[in-house]
Amino acid sequence: MSRPRIVIVGAGFAGYRTARTLSRLTRHQADITLLNPTDYFLYLPLLPQVAAGILEPRRVSVSLSGTLPHVRLVLGEADGIDLDGRTVHYTGPEGGEGTLVYDRLVLAAGSVNKLLPIPGVAEHAHGFRGLPEALYLRDHVTRQVELAAAADDRAECAARCTFVVVGAGYTGTEVAAHGAMYTDAQVRRHPMRTGMRPRWMLLDVAPRVMPEMDERLSRTAERVLRQRGVDVRMGTSVKEATHDGVVLTDGSTVDTRTLVWCVGVRPDPLVESLGLPMERGRLLVDPHLQVPGRPELFACGDVAAVPDLNQPGQYTPMTAQHAWRHGKVCAHNVVASLGRGHRRAYRHRDMGFVVDLGGAKAAANPLGLPMSGPAAGAVTRGYHLAAMPGNRVRVAADWLLDAVLPRQAVQLGLVRSWSVPLESSSPEVARVPGRPEQSGKDAGTAGTAGKHADGDEGKKQPGGEPAKGQPGGEPGKNQPGGEPGKNQPGGEPAKNQPSREPAERGPDAASAGSRSHGERAKRSQSGSPRASGKPRRAVEAAGPRSARGGSGKPGKSSRASGTGSAGKRPTAPSGPSRSAGQPADPGPEPPAHQPPPGPDIAPGPVRRTDGRAVEGDS
Repeated sequence: MSRPRIVIVGAGFAGYRTARTLSRLTRHQADITLLNPTDYFLYLPLLPQVAAGILEPRRVSVSLSGTLPHVRLVLGEADGIDLDGRTVHYTGPEGGEGTLVYDRLVLAAGSVNKLLPIPGVAEHAHGFRGLPEALYLRDHVTRQVELAAAADDRAECAARCTFVVVGAGYTGTEVAAHGAMYTDAQVRRHPMRTGMRPRWMLLDVAPRVMPEMDERLSRTAERVLRQRGVDVRMGTSVKEATHDGVVLTDGSTVDTRTLVWCVGVRPDPLVESLGLPMERGRLLVDPHLQVPGRPELFACGDVAAVPDLNQPGQYTPMTAQHAWRHGKVCAHNVVASLGRGHRRAYRHRDMGFVVDLGGAKAAANPLGLPMSGPAAGAVTRGYHLAAMPGNRVRVAADWLLDAVLPRQAVQLGLVRSWSVPLESSSPEVARVPGRPEQSGKDAGTAGTAGKHADGDEGKKQPGGEPAKGQPGGEPGKNQPGGEPGKNQPGGEPAKNQPSREPAERGPDAASAGSRSHGERAKRSQSGSPRASGKPRRAVEAAGPRSARGGSGKPGKSSRASGTGSAGKRPTAPSGPSRSAGQPADPGPEPPAHQPPPGPDIAPGPVRRTDGRAVEGDS
């Protein structure tokens, strides 16, 4: 009798925990395959410390092959699932395509950035969900402070050293807290000519910082932020974003070159294309994490609407704590479905939350006990060391070095702004010229994410490279198709984007199913998508969606809850099929007069096409 084949899509908190537990339970009696676009599990709760220069990127990246014995790792992005044929189609990092056959399938697809129809946000803001985005933010902030220090004009200096963070949940609060410490340290060593100081702003439509937490902890976090000079504005968000700044909902205008988007996440659209019952964009499962009517299909993490047995009628929130526990229960139930052991229903106990505010400051309520100050800082860091599945000694060593040595404030320039567009299906993978490009959704931003807040000339051709020889001040409206991109100033808002809801709220069903550009995967008559005939690839400006991880911080509004589950949505072709053996088109050669890539150059201001502002709501 052949060994059962188990395929896990994604290596976030839920997917990684499922694979690790299955490896132990099956005792080499099953073939376990893990599909993920990267070879590491990202411990996302510590990502703000990477952006602030405290931790090196590899410290929060745990090797999959090194920590998951007896699990086969397949690098690729899932772009089609045939439920009736029991196959998963994927595209590898170099464009090769393949198919995985399964007897049991675990979907741990995580979540993606939550976008709102606010003019200019998709073009000028950057998210904070993957290593490329954290490295870009670190370089960008360092560069802006250095340019501001050398500027003689006070207005230019003020704009460059103003940093706007939208979303006062766990992620946004930590980014602002760590960022303020990082820039203050830079300015102490190299004061600005104009005598100005860096200014950080934290915006949210919520009435208080981190509304998910106890009100006392919320006040503690806000007090720490204000002591560090962070301008905290509750009940306020962005109405419009441009290259030169942002217009706020209270009518004021802030000149800035930096807009960090941390308003929340929504479930990855991979599961929405399966045609199965959904709940606000998440796949409905029973308390055993099994899809009703599909005994071979399990789902966990951010893409699964798991009934909360402690609160009848509710579903477990999209947090890393739940995703991590989902993975363990899911593994036991997968093994039980193969005839070994008994099924378990998912029940949880709230362990509390921890928020690292930098230095010795933190806010925490372990087991419901509110804490602040150095004691909370020690508990927070101890919790992270205990929760990390690897690299503990290296992380502790970096913390020790940061306590006794000054941080290295240098910009490496390895990640450009056009490599990390906000509207990306794979924030954990940076765009690079010549690689098979992202799918329909990313293709939509290829022509619109042009000029970002840092002043990069980021306009891109559909092949994923910066546009060659285009005027610096023109928006991305002249891309193929001749229409302004969705969510661009002058264009219409992206369809099915969430709107008119507070940033701190969970995703809604409409937003979870949205596709900015591209078609849905073709479905068979039974309603399930098939990776029909030839492998499906988009060749214009599109490519595969990734199998991604995401579940936010322990207790975090799942930035995908920390890194929660992983997996990517299927993407239907927007162009002719291409065989797996064909090399990717690297795009047009640059003209003779085109200079090689160099330091970012600030283009001219964005020109509106309709002559008026478009109302938005965050």
